[in-house]
Amino acid sequence: VQLVESGGGLVQAGGSLRLSCAGSGFTFDDYAIGWFRQAPGKEREGVSCISRRDSTTWVAASVKGRFTISMDNTKNTVYLQMNNLKPEDTALYYCAGSRTWAIRTYSREYDYWGQGTQVTVSS
Repeated sequence: VQLVESGGGLVQAGGSLRLSCAGSGFTFDDYAIGWFRQAPGKEREGVSCISRRDSTTWVAASVKGRFTISMDNTKNTVYLQMNNLKPEDTALYYCAGSRTWAIRTYSREYDYWGQGTQVTVSS
């Protein structure tokens, strides 16, 4: 199982980025895929999650209305569209896979992790 994130970068407040998480070595139907972020000195927090099997998604309250998670089944890729970015969104963003296919919101519930992609939002 491998997860590779991309799409991070430096953006001004109010701008947008789309993160991608490309998976290989497993079937998306059997996994929940989540996005997490960790800022310096802070704990890792769940941002969003998607389960293809039951077509459900979850988005953290702190990003609701600004971030959207989606999946391209043909490419085994999950996206996180981030709009109206704020300086407090600055963090290292990770995607992760949980073998329990239902929505999972805690990092301890995930089995596989990517290396992360940095998002920096300037004010």
